[in-house]
Amino acid sequence: MSKRFLTGVIQQSTEMTGVAAGRLAADIVAAIKAEIIENGRFSLPDFGSFSVRETPKRTALNPRTGEKVAVKAGATVKFKASPSLKEAAFAGAKKAKRKAAKATKA
Repeated sequence: MSKRFLTGVIQQSTEMTGVAAGRLAADIVAAIKAEIIENGRFSLPDFGSFSVRETPKRTALNPRTGEKVAVKAGATVKFKASPSLKEAAFAGAKKAKRKAAKATKA
């Protein structure tokens, strides 16, 4: 999903101009970032939750040279889909599979 997609959805569901919808989309993304920074977690019912996970210091291999490289400790954001999103995604995947099978038969 892109900011442009989010702006388009806002613009279609309300009677906002494109500029106003773009500003609203940017404000929504900024609010989500602020919530993750402040609490380390952000959740949307029926969609899923984002949470911050710390990554430990480790040693990795450079794929080109094969030499060992030290990787600093850090943090990453993990997403866990809600059960309803998983069901919807599974139903969509099944539908796409049936459509592809039908297209190859024709």
